[in-house]
Amino acid sequence: MTPLIDASELADVLTASRPPRVLDVRWKLGGPPGQPEYERGHIPGAVYVDLDTELAGHVEPTDGRHPLPPIADFQAAARRWGLDDGDAVVVYDDVSGLSAARAWWLLRHAGFPDVRVLDGGLAAWSTAGGALETGSNIPSPGSARLTYGSLPTLDADAAAELAAHGVLLDARAAERFRGEVEPVDPKAGHIPGAVSAPAGDNLDADGRMLPVSVLAERFAALGLTPDAPIGVYCGSGVTAAHEALALEVAGFAPALYPGSWSAWSNDPARPVATGA
Repeated sequence: MTPLIDASELADVLTASRPPRVLDVRWKLGGPPGQPEYERGHIPGAVYVDLDTELAGHVEPTDGRHPLPPIADFQAAARRWGLDDGDAVVVYDDVSGLSAARAWWLLRHAGFPDVRVLDGGLAAWSTAGGALETGSNIPSPGSARLTYGSLPTLDADAAAELAAHGVLLDARAAERFRGEVEPVDPKAGHIPGAVSAPAGDNLDADGRMLPVSVLAERFAALGLTPDAPIGVYCGSGVTAAHEALALEVAGFAPALYPGSWSAWSNDPARPVATGA
């Protein structure tokens, strides 16, 4: 099953006898909050998901800015969204999937096999003539039972090992990778041995994922082979999920470093590389 769904297919499946659960994951680094935008207009039936409070934990800086939420907290959130075991789920945002992919990855990691990202996000839905509704949807509580472990993850040591002996992709903007700017985290640069692969380069001018063949060529040019171990990280683990989405579309199975650069750069023992 492809991890993407286009707007016309979503419109069709929403009329099925058991439609997918739709989650609105609008979020931007530094704000503003996504819920007011959700309430002004969202895909009919969609439930709002708060990335900062429901898709991330809050512990020590050395765990990163968006560490994985404790499984009990994430299960409670999924139940608030009305999710039951076996539900199909579609997630979307208004930034081409760059934040919705976090919900996609977390739900997959927690045992939900049928989760897809709306390709092109809310803009694609509106361009296709999709209707919007206002206000908030509060579903009946679900009964989903979640357990982490369905997708591979990396800790800092494993990320360092992969950068040295496999392929570790850095999904941040190239200037952050090179260490020219660092707007959020305590140090500028990247994990030594990592390869710059900005997640935005996986999208076309309309914010949709590039064709499979183009993605495959891009990742091959970055050194990926079908049998090579692959990892991905970003600033705090959010954009890395979108890179993981693109990699899966292209036929790869990456491991994700949830702590990412925000965790790595908060550890004074970790080396930092700069430049291209």
